[in-house]
Amino acid sequence: MNKPPGLLSVPGRCSDRYDSVVSRLRHLLPDGMAIAASHRLDLETSGILLLTRDRASYRHLSQQFQQRRVRKVYEAVLAGCVTQESGTIQLPLWGDPCDRPYQKIDARGKPSLTEFQVIARSKDSTRIQFLPLTGRTHQLRVHAADPRGLGIPILGDRLYGCRTEVERLHLHARELCFEHPHLGKSISLQVKTPF
Repeated sequence: MNKPPGLLSVPGRCSDRYDSVVSRLRHLLPDGMAIAASHRLDLETSGILLLTRDRASYRHLSQQFQQRRVRKVYEAVLAGCVTQESGTIQLPLWGDPCDRPYQKIDARGKPSLTEFQVIARSKDSTRIQFLPLTGRTHQLRVHAADPRGLGIPILGDRLYGCRTEVERLHLHARELCFEHPHLGKSISLQVKTPF
């Protein structure tokens, strides 16, 4: 599915956070109760969200994500100019239980690895392609904003320091490549970046 920004991938714990891609599909499709998300996108992130309709497919795809065999490509606009053309960011992420959902760079955190490539620059922004090799919560957002990463927040990311007033987070899951759980062949999905 091409998830819009502002919609959860899966239902939250509280009733006011029930509306999500999964909860909507469970009500819309005849076999909807079997729908499960193989991975998640942040509430504010748009793009490809991979869903399954049976447990065997869910297990197979979940293993591919865990084993880092799924290729994920994101596109973002950063609220400033990145001087490097490309590189790798390797910084551990930790979520303080007293300050959710905020994530930060901390030695207690889980390893996280992101490759990046500049696509285009303008006077006050940088369009960039991210390839997350791990899938941590807010990984791309923190790796962009933290001074030990790129030091420039994603446009619209108020949680991690962007002060520019725009209507959405400029982060989009543009491509996803994985092995089909039943056919065994490589599947490559792509959706256009909407900003």
